[in-house]
Amino acid sequence: MPQSGTSLVWFRRDLRSFDHAALHHALSQSRRVFCVFIFDRAIIEPLPKKDRRIAFIHASLIALDAELRALGGSLIVLHANAETAIPALAETLKADAVFTNRDYEPQAIARDAAVAVALTAQGRTLRTFKDQVVFEKDEILTQSGTPFSVFTPYKNAWLKKLHLDSDVACLRSYDIESFRDRFAAPRNETGNAGIPTLPELGFEEVDPNGVPVPTGTHGAQILLDDFAERLHHYDRTRDFPAVKGPSYLSVHLRFGTISIRALARHALDAMRAGTGGNGAAVWLSELIWRDFYFMILAHHPQVVGHAFKPDYDAIKWERGTHAERLFQAWCDGRTGYPLVDAAMAQINQTGYMHNRLRMVTASFLIKDLGIDWRWGERYFAEKLNDFDLAANNGGWQWAASSGCDAQPYFRIFNPVTQSEKFDPEGKFIRRYLPQLAKLDAKEIHAPWQLPATKLEATGISLGKNYPEPIVVHEEARSRTLQRYAVVRKVTK
Repeated sequence: MPQSGTSLVWFRRDLRSFDHAALHHALSQSRRVFCVFIFDRAIIEPLPKKDRRIAFIHASLIALDAELRALGGSLIVLHANAETAIPALAETLKADAVFTNRDYEPQAIARDAAVAVALTAQGRTLRTFKDQVVFEKDEILTQSGTPFSVFTPYKNAWLKKLHLDSDVACLRSYDIESFRDRFAAPRNETGNAGIPTLPELGFEEVDPNGVPVPTGTHGAQILLDDFAERLHHYDRTRDFPAVKGPSYLSVHLRFGTISIRALARHALDAMRAGTGGNGAAVWLSELIWRDFYFMILAHHPQVVGHAFKPDYDAIKWERGTHAERLFQAWCDGRTGYPLVDAAMAQINQTGYMHNRLRMVTASFLIKDLGIDWRWGERYFAEKLNDFDLAANNGGWQWAASSGCDAQPYFRIFNPVTQSEKFDPEGKFIRRYLPQLAKLDAKEIHAPWQLPATKLEATGISLGKNYPEPIVVHEEARSRTLQRYAVVRKVTK
């Protein structure tokens, strides 16, 4: 039976009308349920005025509103400061409680705490639920009750807890359909007329072709259906950027247009049925990495701005105009190393970067150019469609060797051998660096090594239509080993 009269469900990074923890609990415990999403000024105002993520969210909200209307409800969309707007809306609607799914980022935790205080002062409550992870902060701990800091034992404990769970209850879908009669009737009958336009939000319109993934829950399902046909060889294709190997679902996971439980169920079902090959197990492992980084952020919020391993904050990075020049060349894809430059062109043009290339470009910035990992972390935070603080921070600290379970400081990717191994035919490079298209598979990875006659014959002019290398990798590697000498004793 319903426990309260009216409730308000606050959507954030969970833009779907099904398998939604907070929505399920609100509907099952209330007689009438309103739904709201807020374009939080505190979050969106610092963003670039042409932002693919805002366009993705906007399109997905239109779809969510349609889904909720089909169930008998609708979506209230506001452009406001969420910290004050949620208590104000709860008061206007006479809601007894606000239901929402937990967020693990430090700023979000502080915001939610402030909202909870304001609601309590009104005689209302904020109820939060686990939704964006399978296992959260304290659900996977070592035998001594402390957080894990190494992935493999965490993964083993994660899988053990999953299989000990009765019929994998933690992966069950939350029922919404059975409670559809409890949605509050739409406050207007004009479809998405209540959703502010991008210009009203202060953003420029984005060409639909400029959002490189289909939006909304329907778009997520299209991608999942496509990936299901390729899942069995994911383990063999995921590292090659010219191959259709990844699921391309990361932006949908980021904004919750698909449920993490649905993806974990899909992987587990394929493993049990024997149809997923080794690909399903490897993909499930990637989903576990996601939980792992959320857990690290929840237990160690100081990783935002600081090294997980404090000794690594003693490293002296390049500074001054020289560092700024190197960093700008990296941002612009003008390093002279084709795979690095093609990867940066990909993120700049599409907002997406292949995971292998995220590692290659991060290693190059940190260990070839000697640039502070935080600079690269901020750049990815601005550019990536699927930017997620926990994963982005974890990935950059992994590359910098300063994070939990990171690569050793002396492991330094060679950008040429990485190119030869993961883009052996140069297909990816040619796609984003057409000026190198006439070079063959052996030549394209290091054009500066070619004789002048060959460069001239293929229309390449180093320093003009393609840059010369801004560093010599072998020399950069020596400098990096010296730079990391301050932490060498820690790793012995």
